[in-house]
Amino acid sequence: MKDRAPRRSRAVIPAAVLALAVTACAAPPAGTEIDLTTTTAAPAGELDSVTWMLPSEPTSLDLDANGGTAQNTVLANVCERLMRVAPDLSIGPGLAEYAEWEDDDTVVFRLNPDAAFRDGAPITADDVVWSMERHSAEGAEESDEYTNVERIEATGEREVTVTMAQRDAVFVPAMAGNGGIVYDRRALEADGDAYGTPQGSDACTGPYRLAEWSSGSRVVLERDDAYWNSEKAANVARVEFRWAVENAVVNTLNTGESDGAYLDTASAAVPLLRDETVQVYQGPSTNVWSLITTERGGLADPRLRRALSLALERDGISRSAFGGLAEPWSTPLGPGGWGYERERFEEAYEALDAAPSDPGERELEEARALVEEAGVPEEPLVIANDGEPARTIIANATVDAAAKIGLEMRILTVPRQQFGSYYVDPELRSQVDLFSDEYWISKNDPVGFYKNGASDAGVNYSGFADEDYDRLVKEAQAATDDAERAELAVELQERWTEAMPWIPVVQVPTTLAMGPEVTGAPASSAFLFYPWAADLGAREDEGR
Repeated sequence: MKDRAPRRSRAVIPAAVLALAVTACAAPPAGTEIDLTTTTAAPAGELDSVTWMLPSEPTSLDLDANGGTAQNTVLANVCERLMRVAPDLSIGPGLAEYAEWEDDDTVVFRLNPDAAFRDGAPITADDVVWSMERHSAEGAEESDEYTNVERIEATGEREVTVTMAQRDAVFVPAMAGNGGIVYDRRALEADGDAYGTPQGSDACTGPYRLAEWSSGSRVVLERDDAYWNSEKAANVARVEFRWAVENAVVNTLNTGESDGAYLDTASAAVPLLRDETVQVYQGPSTNVWSLITTERGGLADPRLRRALSLALERDGISRSAFGGLAEPWSTPLGPGGWGYERERFEEAYEALDAAPSDPGERELEEARALVEEAGVPEEPLVIANDGEPARTIIANATVDAAAKIGLEMRILTVPRQQFGSYYVDPELRSQVDLFSDEYWISKNDPVGFYKNGASDAGVNYSGFADEDYDRLVKEAQAATDDAERAELAVELQERWTEAMPWIPVVQVPTTLAMGPEVTGAPASSAFLFYPWAADLGAREDEGR
């Protein structure tokens, strides 16, 4: 993929990851802690080009239609948001200089007066209003972030006022995610149906512009030398994205055909740790693999869900599916979501006991008792699989856990390209009781996840409904005091754990691999929303 031979030099691998490398193949013991880093070393110079690998081709470059990992990784560098997530997952100003609550139901965004689109046209309040209305439209990917919004108005040339049905403390952080993208309406409307396809433009502003999307081959970004924010200008002139299955991605890094990748599965890093020319890092994320229950009804009883959770061999899954580079986990939200009152969230997490890493006879007896109390479903339970290695291991481990506690379960295998449809196709979900997936959120706030347990939440498929839970969601969203909101979030976490609408499996830190010539990329999950490619550059001041 490059017309040069790789230059070999010793890579700098964080000590924590080196420690993991020693035990990754044999798998580390249960409870091994993974030390994380948020950033990599700052670059010493610029580069002409970088080749970056994706796990798959983007399905669309319209994030209101589909906000998957591949397209987010690309467009984080192209489309700026009102607010900006930093590599440490904190939230700060983006296109908006600030966001301020004026009263209990009104938040005001003040735009940076220098912010401009690619042709130099200033970004105005009208552009923001139009973009927010597009994000909030029924069926849009980010519409759930606008649930409490009643009115969006331009109250000045560069001032936007959002009126809420109730104060929503998660709304402003959400504007650092895809729901905060500000579009160039002129470009998007000129594209028409072509927007988001290989024939469309990016209709955004950011340090890079979309130069090419050759379907089936590559996506190319070029540095926007007219970008309005010179302080955030990119060091790399051209970023070429290609995609491949995981083993092929690893091979491109080993051979020097590519310069880097955010690995889709942490286990892919294990062979890379043996190559001293490849840098490997792990960083904080909100990502957790969970078993998501459906409306089919086999696991409608929360006692059966808790029983399955108690019997699941999470440590074995971590070792087998992720090379020990994931961590058995008790909640559906990773620690990257603990953006405030961290000590309180750590304390509450440690108090949970419904998701053991390595179940013993005590946990299995408790699980069997729950099954006996609830009753065995008349039909075998069904878990979906698409043949992807990690998902296959999780499916087999779940079947094994079910058998240990008196439940019959079988695996239904579907095409990989169909698997994502479980989120949107009720008919497909009606064929299975569980599907496993790695789920992440764009906010470093647990309330941003636990709202998914509300009775009207779009991903609450199993019918979990609790009036007190719904009330707590509203109270937590309205609580702008961090300590108060943390206590409410902890109570939501406890109620979620009791009901277990999703069964958590393992927490997956962001795993970053880079070749010997590049540095600067954040190691955290910020890469999904932060313009990470603008931070890339040469490890030595040579350029190419």
